[in-house]
Amino acid sequence: MAEKKVALDSTRRSASQILEQVITNGRDELERASKALAFSGVAGGITMGITGLSVAIASATLGPSVEAQFVAQLFYPLGFIAVIIGRAQLFTENTLYPVIIVLEDPRRIWHMMRLWLLVYVSNVFGAFFFALLAERVPSILPAYQAELVKLGLAALARPTPFVFWSAVIGGWLIALVAWMVSASHWTISQIVIIWLITFIVGLGHFAHCIATSGEILSAVVAGQTGLGSYFHWLLFATMGNIVGGVIMVSLLNYGQVKAGESE
Repeated sequence: MAEKKVALDSTRRSASQILEQVITNGRDELERASKALAFSGVAGGITMGITGLSVAIASATLGPSVEAQFVAQLFYPLGFIAVIIGRAQLFTENTLYPVIIVLEDPRRIWHMMRLWLLVYVSNVFGAFFFALLAERVPSILPAYQAELVKLGLAALARPTPFVFWSAVIGGWLIALVAWMVSASHWTISQIVIIWLITFIVGLGHFAHCIATSGEILSAVVAGQTGLGSYFHWLLFATMGNIVGGVIMVSLLNYGQVKAGESE
């Protein structure tokens, strides 16, 4: 009997089954208490700093060659894996789960906005706390700190249209991660999915409003740039992430299921 259950659990889910799981996840998120969301959001913002820090450590260790930089980006997914598998709150994941709930019941839009605001603010606060740790704690080598600041300054140097459109792609890929994780049965498969997709986010330098915040805020804490530049970047990165996640994943995947039902 147990063997039969394993066999059934390992079958590929249909789009409608994935949607059902996404709706279940969305309801769970919307029903969480505000304090729980805030604590989880701060944890998520701090943990996402692992993305930039791991790449910075690898880059400083391996050197500036193209091959070395490629290898360094292999470590970029670590923060996403820790946050998503650990079930901490990440703003860009929430361009899928609560949005689907609102598409099912538009009256719950204010619940979604509450979740978005709490998670977004707490994620940014967590990213700032990470930057303080990364740049002010003496246990992190100066070479690693300098490389982290370099990553942040490189992100700020990109033109605003590039930031927005790269954030659209970044938001699409991270919301796609959330959809694919909902489709998988096993933790190891979820880790592989997260690693494969977020590796592309890092390798393509696609803007992510929280992951990249840790890098830019490290540059702010180090005195290499100002908060005004960061908030300008954050505005367009956030808008792009929302557009990519909501339109390219939530609406399209919801539409494919509902269109199939109507037929």
